[in-house]
Amino acid sequence: MGHGDRTALVTGGARGIGAEICRQLADRGLKVLVAARKREAAEEVCGRIGPAAVPLALDVSSAVSVAEAVNEAVGRFGAIDVLVNNAGVSLDASRTALNLDEEALHATLETNLLGAWRLAGAVVPGMVRAGYGRVVNVTSSYGSLALMDSGRHPTYRVSKTALNALTRMLAAEVAGTGVLVNAADPGWTRSGMGGPSAPRGPEEGADTPVWLATLPEGDGTTGGLFADRRPLPW
Repeated sequence: MGHGDRTALVTGGARGIGAEICRQLADRGLKVLVAARKREAAEEVCGRIGPAAVPLALDVSSAVSVAEAVNEAVGRFGAIDVLVNNAGVSLDASRTALNLDEEALHATLETNLLGAWRLAGAVVPGMVRAGYGRVVNVTSSYGSLALMDSGRHPTYRVSKTALNALTRMLAAEVAGTGVLVNAADPGWTRSGMGGPSAPRGPEEGADTPVWLATLPEGDGTTGGLFADRRPLPW
């Protein structure tokens, strides 16, 4: 089965890196579900990409929304072969580890960790049954324990460290089933989160997630953290 027979679901697909991931996956022949909290925003991206892209209303912070969106997607397309957990928030750029904002922590974990976890729980069992799947968790080197050298952005960092752990656990749980689970660090990229002064464009930021989302059959790359298609330390 080629990419043209595959369906990908990309969360946070309405802007920035997410929209570029959607475009690049569509260019590779996949049907792409552009998932965003506001369907209108997803529709705008789909209009730019073309008929390979389909809008999907999805709020990753809501278990009900996740269940409804996945049911809708599976009902229309039969399967979700690729899941890119790209939706994320950064709410505490001015904080440090000794200056915790508990509300920001809960809101950050709700999207960055639980959102990805909910989607995996809803989508991965179907991948296992089909014997094929690609899961990409868009993370950050800020979540790498090996590279942790600052207390800045504390809730964002903790959320990404937790997402990295989830990546490892999911990869181990589905090892040998044909489902590959990896984490991608897009780097500091110009986007709503990265800001206008970031050195990388969305095309660069999307490259590693798209590479992991389209790993060929027979490739055993799983349970890894990658930046610029190269392994990073956990």
